[in-house]
Amino acid sequence: MSTTTTGTTTGITAETMLRLFPDIDTSSEALSGHDEEQIRLMDEVCIVTDENDAPIGKASKKICHLMSNIDKGLLHRAFSVFLFNDKNELLLQQRASEKITFPDMWTNTCCSHPLSVPSETGANLEDAIEGAKRAAQRKLNHELGIKAEQVPVDKFKFLTRIHYKAPSDGKWGEHEIDYILFIKANVDLAPSPNEVQATQYVSPEVLRKQFEDPSLKFTPWFKLICNSMLFEWWEHLDEGLEKYMGEKEIRRML
Repeated sequence: MSTTTTGTTTGITAETMLRLFPDIDTSSEALSGHDEEQIRLMDEVCIVTDENDAPIGKASKKICHLMSNIDKGLLHRAFSVFLFNDKNELLLQQRASEKITFPDMWTNTCCSHPLSVPSETGANLEDAIEGAKRAAQRKLNHELGIKAEQVPVDKFKFLTRIHYKAPSDGKWGEHEIDYILFIKANVDLAPSPNEVQATQYVSPEVLRKQFEDPSLKFTPWFKLICNSMLFEWWEHLDEGLEKYMGEKEIRRML
């Protein structure tokens, strides 16, 4: 494969992507009837990676989230932010009904994707972490109205990456290498109603009870993280978190 790589971006071409995924579905039919703003956001360009998180190309959010492409092995980079207040309560959001994937579900503070732009792409882990942090700061503002100065990039703590796959419905799903980022900050919220329909802060005890409530629906990646390591990480939020930070191995949750 003919590629050129730098610390922050990759020169892999669209032709390379077509060689890797010759039967990729690029149609727009699956978007028919969805919210116009959410359709527009499906044009954002995600970072396509191999199973070891090395960038191998780029593709639109729409292409990356079609199950027909996920079933062919298409994998992209993502991040999940867990924001805690000074009471060590975790900020949750309920995704808007307009969202194309996983609408109306409760999830962690912010879940989205670094974009295939120089400031958010990294070919090595250190640069990729910095790119994910910058993307997290951008999306916290877009979804929840949190100003950048309240969530400085250097305050995010990277714990690990998880590789998971989850269908949303028959057409859409996720297949991601997800960067787990913690931040402790008191923030002012002004959620975008097109992104977020509700927010709440929860303690570990409250969240455990909510998981037992069949009327509440949670995103699959959030449940995976909670059922594996979240509560242990949470216990060490103020002391001892360092031993969980900076994992180099990707946690496979397939």
